[in-house]
Amino acid sequence: MANLKEIRGRIKTVKNTQQVTKAMKMVAAAKLRRAQDRMLQLRPYAAKLKEIMTNVTSAVNLEEIPSKLLEVREVKKILFVVVTSNRGLAGPFNTNLLKHVNAFLQQNYAEELAAGKVEFMCMGRKGFEFFKKKGYDVNGKNFDVLSDLTFDNVNQVIDIIFEKFEKGEVDKVHLAYNEFKNVMSQIRQVETLLPLSVEKVDGEEKEAADDKFKSDYIFEPDREKILLELIPKALRVQVFRGVLESNAAEQGARMVAMDTATENAEELLKELKLSYNKARQAAITKEILEIAAGADALASQ
Repeated sequence: MANLKEIRGRIKTVKNTQQVTKAMKMVAAAKLRRAQDRMLQLRPYAAKLKEIMTNVTSAVNLEEIPSKLLEVREVKKILFVVVTSNRGLAGPFNTNLLKHVNAFLQQNYAEELAAGKVEFMCMGRKGFEFFKKKGYDVNGKNFDVLSDLTFDNVNQVIDIIFEKFEKGEVDKVHLAYNEFKNVMSQIRQVETLLPLSVEKVDGEEKEAADDKFKSDYIFEPDREKILLELIPKALRVQVFRGVLESNAAEQGARMVAMDTATENAEELLKELKLSYNKARQAAITKEILEIAAGADALASQ
């Protein structure tokens, strides 16, 4: 059994750690509220933009749209854009996403991965370090958009993605991120970013969409020109939404992790205090026994 001084030292250390985890939980909760507000404000916009894209393309042949972002070609090089966090202490937030991406690669692109035909672009230091350590082809550096999360900063990364696809350096682009479900859980998503595919409506839905636009809207300019403007906007919103979802999910995961750490520290404190009381009682009993033994020795002389 440890002596009283060692146990007191451990109790002090655990209390200090508990104060840190409480503070980190409060900080994460404040950041989560702000991140949720931004994410929830963008969700209706993203959903409406997707609806407009679907409706506008209902009577358009996408193959006739002169946009390289729609170009479907033989897949020789794949780009994975992975959104993780810069810092840890968020439970399995990063680990689960990276495992999910790795499993997705092994299931769909095992040969390409082995041949070095998969490139990674990371927004978040944890993902960058993970793929770099595995020896994968990581594009340049960690694109740190999370330290100053704005649409302009994310757009700079999107411009690089567009340029690589339009130049033919990559033939397919996937976006991987954690979608915020609630504070306790996240949904790991791997979406196809490029080439852009728009959900088509057929049969009665297509006729209803055509009738709606014929009766309610006059297009100026025509649908094709509108699509040329909408396509890059839709892609930029898709990426920005993924980053915002990941940011909110990270703060939620960190808040839960710090709350769990605080509770674990409380349990450890109870155990240490119990051990301290036992050690102190043992020391008192030992002293009493020594005094009694000394008194008996004096009495027998």
